Amino acid sequence: MHAKKLFKYTAALLLSAACASAFSQETKIKFQLDWRFEGPSALFLVAKSKGYFAQEKLDVIIDAGSGSGNAVNRVASGTYDMGFADMAALMEFTANNPSSPGKPMAVMMVYNDTPAAIFSLKKTGIKTPADLVGKKLGSPVFDAGRRGYPIFAKANGLDASKANWISMDPPLRETMLARGDVDAITGFYFTSLLNLNARGIKDSDINVMMFPDYGVKLYGNAIIANESLMKTNPEALKGFLRAFAKATRDVLANPEAAIKVLKERDGLIDEKLELRRLKLAISSAIATPHAKAEGYGQVFLPRLTLMASQVSDAYGTKTRVNPDKIWTAAYLPSKEALNVFGK
Repeated sequence: MHAKKLFKYTAALLLSAACASAFSQETKIKFQLDWRFEGPSALFLVAKSKGYFAQEKLDVIIDAGSGSGNAVNRVASGTYDMGFADMAALMEFTANNPSSPGKPMAVMMVYNDTPAAIFSLKKTGIKTPADLVGKKLGSPVFDAGRRGYPIFAKANGLDASKANWISMDPPLRETMLARGDVDAITGFYFTSLLNLNARGIKDSDINVMMFPDYGVKLYGNAIIANESLMKTNPEALKGFLRAFAKATRDVLANPEAAIKVLKERDGLIDEKLELRRLKLAISSAIATPHAKAEGYGQVFLPRLTLMASQVSDAYGTKTRVNPDKIWTAAYLPSKEALNVFGK
């Protein structure tokens, strides 16, 4: 009897230890960025570096990306659980693949205003949208600004069908503008501006038309999640967003420290350059008047509905974009946790 009791006691201890281990075990989440490790990616790296993900019992793997379209595809396929992608790219995928099993959705808005912009050199005389008529516009075919140009054109009384586009690979975009091969280019504000600077062109010699300043109310990048994660582990998703909101508050308060974290991940970055990129992203896309009015991480449904209609038309999607299929606020942290801007 004594041996049997001892066996049962030992078995119970082992079972209890196994349950405790399973409970404390971290949930692995594979996260896909939209682009390389640059200034804005510090938002995610800080959450990992400071242990905010770990506090939520998450083991988050953050990988560099190669464009929003690819990020959406990889999350939809299940290769990644979550990602960072342009809302227009998510809308296009969802409307063109209505029966996709992955069905990624946006769960937290980060770039409340699209950073898309049109750049030209002041010597070309391009100052307003009307000055683009008859000019050569350059951009990679998948660039968000180029894809959204019909929306920009309509908002400013231009005929988008008459635009003369020159296509090139991303590394050649700013070079071709600097050489005069094209008259204007589209690109993210904090990407193309710094790339032009790197080619010896000063800010004072560049004209920038930011989409939001010219009647375009598109949202930019959001955190997206795979349908499987949303259904099978909603608490992990909520924990990820809580950790990210906490990191965002830190990054906004001290961008310099955030770039030190970025440097730890990629020792080849130019800290001064990436600090400026991060600050430009904060001012033009993250801590904007729209974001402060709508609330960080959130969206204004009438605005999202308008964007869905505009993207449907501009991108020529197979089905109309349904806002209910691409956005959910169900996993967002509390309003207090989302108060990243302070008073």
